[in-house]
Amino acid sequence: MFMTQNVFAAVARHKYIDLVTFRKSGVGVHTPVWFAESDGKLYVMTRSDSGKLKRVRNNPRVEIAPSSVRGRQLGPAIPAWAIVAPDQVSARQAIRRKYFLARIPFLWSKDNVYLELRAAE
Repeated sequence: MFMTQNVFAAVARHKYIDLVTFRKSGVGVHTPVWFAESDGKLYVMTRSDSGKLKRVRNNPRVEIAPSSVRGRQLGPAIPAWAIVAPDQVSARQAIRRKYFLARIPFLWSKDNVYLELRAAE
């Protein structure tokens, strides 16, 4: 747990992370996403029909790095694991606390899914 807190502290002050998910071929797909930290885990929001969710279900290995809104990495990549968050309500609340726009219901799909990221140890 100590390692997780130190690793995620490197991205905590940023607004975006570059989430790299991997295709079956092993090719990484970079996506800048919002994230929020809670209890030593990071959460990201995605649509239920997104490619990144499909890739995470096929291969939970991901990499994260602090990034700009356009996905330009601002620091080193951190290996991590992603799963569909077991507690969707807590994940949604964490994202809404950090981002005001996430609180506006008509901007976001009701079919959003939240992923939980944990540092690879």
